[in-house]
Amino acid sequence: MTDAQRALACVEALKKEYPGAVCSLESSDAFELLAATILSAQCTDARVNMVTPALFEKYPDARAMALAEARDVEEIIRSCGFFRTKSRNLIAMARQLTERFGGKVPDTIDQLVTLPGVGRKTANLIIGDIYGKPAVVVDTHVIRISNLLGLVDTRDPVKIEYRLRELLPPEESASFCHRVVWHGRAVCVAGRPDCRACCLAEYCRYALSGGGKDKAAKG
Repeated sequence: MTDAQRALACVEALKKEYPGAVCSLESSDAFELLAATILSAQCTDARVNMVTPALFEKYPDARAMALAEARDVEEIIRSCGFFRTKSRNLIAMARQLTERFGGKVPDTIDQLVTLPGVGRKTANLIIGDIYGKPAVVVDTHVIRISNLLGLVDTRDPVKIEYRLRELLPPEESASFCHRVVWHGRAVCVAGRPDCRACCLAEYCRYALSGGGKDKAAKG
């Protein structure tokens, strides 16, 4: 089986296993998703979802947040961790959106990554989930599982992104990444993948090599 065939088989298996998989960050527009993703660094999505309602009630758009006082934002987002850095990034991001893009979240990776606190992972999430463009969101689950599957042999997120863009059907790439995240939380958990319960086992180099046999036996 070639890497392209393996990738397509994994796409179909994950579609059957997680038909409704979406980003677990709650948002109602591009600005909210961008801000929530900045907050999600080194923090769980569940925690971010507890914080953002109050944040977006006070700062519903880029123009409002651009005028925020850092200490006020810090107080709201404190439980997300690294709250001082995230507060500075949120306000700076909002100011740049207002000054450079008229308050609108841009729809290209090249423009998005120029914003404070925004890397390629966040940029891909925005262009995929908001603008419906082909996107590969490389988080820790995608890094781990794409290596286990044998689709990549690197921990470099940018290299993984470009390799998966080569292997995945463009229209499936964003959803594939969301489903991998769900799978990584439910079955292919870091350090203890449950290969017996895995819908990808027959395509996975790790499982086929017997890599998960000892862990499965203990499970």
